[in-house]
Amino acid sequence: MFTGIIQAIGKIKRVEQRQGDVRLTVETAGLDLSDAGLGDSIAVNGVCLTAIELSPGQFVADVSNETLSTTTVGQTAVGTRVNLECALQAQTRLGGHLVSGHVDGVGKLVERKADARSVRFTFSMPAEIARYVAQKGSICIDGISLTVNTVDDESFSVNIVPHTLEMTTLGDRQEGDSVNLEVDVIARYLERLMIGGQKSEASVDYQALLQNSGFIK
Repeated sequence: MFTGIIQAIGKIKRVEQRQGDVRLTVETAGLDLSDAGLGDSIAVNGVCLTAIELSPGQFVADVSNETLSTTTVGQTAVGTRVNLECALQAQTRLGGHLVSGHVDGVGKLVERKADARSVRFTFSMPAEIARYVAQKGSICIDGISLTVNTVDDESFSVNIVPHTLEMTTLGDRQEGDSVNLEVDVIARYLERLMIGGQKSEASVDYQALLQNSGFIK
């Protein structure tokens, strides 16, 4: 688990093709790996990867074909800047929200515009995750815990303050860029509890479900 608070901006040092999947070497910049061990999880742009080699200033991780096809990791190249976060520990302050590192879908930046000293980003999102995104709720974008400002059936917006622009890769993002999205895991568990024994999510009338549960009138 992670918090969505980025600890360092790293850089892809090497991309090795390995019989259909990929081995990445990631330069860690200021990321503290002093207590990290082989097999530990490190989030790279919000994707939970397992460290198989550790050395000063870098780590190596294998990336499966599944991850390559369902996240933006497959688009990374040598020199790409990436958000890094070590796994949550029991004593870690939970400054963002609980993040699993399991990407739910890939979104696209459709608009970037100034909003006072902040920048408002609007992202498209896959239809299958739209129901989990709520106004003033949490969402993870490329590993960053953010608060949703507005949302509709196809897109949502977030305001990014200057500190976040500087300390994460969001400052690099331009219209048309793809990003990893992870919805709030609590929303998924809540849906599962509410659906109960129904066989298929596709058969669920969510409007009726919310009304019957007292969430809307």
